[in-house]
Amino acid sequence: MKKITLALVIFLVVAACKTNPFTGKKVLNFYPNSQVFPMAFAQYDQFLTENNVIENTADAKMITKVGQRISSAAERWLVANGYPGYLKDYKWEYNLVKDETVNAWCMPGGKIVFYTGILPITQSETGIAVVMGHEVAHALADHGAQRMSAGTLQQIGAVAGNVAIQDPNKRNMFNQAYGVGSNVLGLLPFSRSHETEADRIGLQIMAIAGYNPDEAAELWKRMKANSGGEAPPEFMSTHPSNDTRIANLTEWAPAAKQEAAKFGVTKFY
Repeated sequence: MKKITLALVIFLVVAACKTNPFTGKKVLNFYPNSQVFPMAFAQYDQFLTENNVIENTADAKMITKVGQRISSAAERWLVANGYPGYLKDYKWEYNLVKDETVNAWCMPGGKIVFYTGILPITQSETGIAVVMGHEVAHALADHGAQRMSAGTLQQIGAVAGNVAIQDPNKRNMFNQAYGVGSNVLGLLPFSRSHETEADRIGLQIMAIAGYNPDEAAELWKRMKANSGGEAPPEFMSTHPSNDTRIANLTEWAPAAKQEAAKFGVTKFY
């Protein structure tokens, strides 16, 4: 059984590598768009029916406007860099939902929600673009499918351990250690790497869309102030710390402007 499990893991890892066009890196993804997107679209539609979607207000229209600019910029970059059909299965949608939670999120295939609670932090169209760029980047990089793939590997490891360990006490010890270890040393760093990647890709495409990437670090300074300094240690979190993000975004902003200049964008909102 152990040999079969190991062979299965090796096969999945080798067979499921896909290149991220924005980074050039190979990523682990067992799930094709044809499988993931329909599920995500259905879940998104269900969410909208169960929540208070705000329509036809200035804020709602701004969310859509910025989303369209950002996704169009992403397509320009992809076409220019040899990926003309990359977005063919995406169905971009941008909705504002009445909720005081300071958050926004994106489902695979381009289904995005902003909560009204984040608008006092974004403050402006450019602030919205910072968040939108980040969320669009999650969709572009297939982070949802990659998380599903990582979860599958975690489950395979748990099953393999339980099959291999015959002693009940040792099996219980394994399950406790594996649960903590696979999260702290595996899934949490994996999630933080996705957030960092989305920050960097998002900064680039917001700049191509004409939005000032310098505003990204400023937005995260406001996010830090809003949090009141309350956050778990970075190694226990799914996200990088506010300070890490501020430092990264400040460092990356000049390169984002240089990338935008390749598309004739030299002035920013």
